[in-house]
Formats: sequence, structure tokens, C-alpha cells
Amino acid sequence: MTHPVIVTPSTFLSHWQGHRALTRRVIEAFPEDNLFTYTAAPPMRPFGTMAWEIHQVSELTLNGLLTGEWTEPDWREGASTDRARLLREWDALSARLEAEFPNVDLNFFEQTHRLPWGEMSGWAATIYTIDNEIHHRGQGYVYLRALGIEPPAFYER
Repeated sequence: MTHPVIVTPSTFLSHWQGHRALTRRVIEAFPEDNLFTYTAAPPMRPFGTMAWEIHQVSELTLNGLLTGEWTEPDWREGASTDRARLLREWDALSARLEAEFPNVDLNFFEQTHRLPWGEMSGWAATIYTIDNEIHHRGQGYVYLRALGIEPPAFYER
């Protein structure tokens, strides 16, 4: 029995890239001096640190989907406090997603993989990556509002 297609890979990629574009605008909305220092609710991390985590989880997921290797990132390595570097690497990964995500074997999404935080299907790992981004972007929205800054409209991806 064949299963109906709920979303095509290209539609899914477009959805993921929409989230990335919105999160990028949140990064840009922060004043330079607050992106890596401000937290509205200690002990929560500054949004810049969370943005690096989003980047690293997205990179881990793309690499895992393409190679089957799900190695845990060095969470400290990407934690530069340079917004320009963060945005350069963010854009480079968005370009990689656009170029390489279509090469993922569709069967890989159904297979179970061992990630640093547990076993899950490729599909669940990819959805987790987007859910993680949404979660942290929501924290960024709270921080921006606490700073008196109107965050980007979430419906304008």
C-alpha cells in the first residue's frame, strides 16, 4: 500500500527556509550590544547564543540526512559574539540547504538514526530541528519586546 504524500520535499524545504529567514530577521532586530549579552530572564542564555545553537542543530541535521553521521557539535565552537560572522554562516547554511537538501534519499526520512540526544527517524529529526528553532525564536521575541523593540511579524516569512 502506498502512502499519500502530505508535503513534497521542495515544499518542506521552502517551509524550513521560511523559518530560517524569519529567525535571521530576529537576529538582525537585536541591537548589536544586546544580541550576545542580554537576557530578559536569567539564567536563560542571550539570543545570540541560542541562534548559534539553532545554526549548529540545523547543520547537524543536514549533515546527518546526507551522510548518516550525526555527530554532536562542539557547542562552544560556534559561539562567536560577532553578529556578522553568525549571519555569514547562517546564510551559507541556508545556501547549502537549498543546494543539498534535494539530494537527501527519501527513504532516509523513515529510517531510525542515533542522534546525540536519542534515536529518531530522519523525519522526526528534521521536524525537531524546526521545532527547536521556533522555540528559541520565541524566546528572542520575548527579549526584543522586553527591550522595547517590536519583533518581525511571524507570519511574514
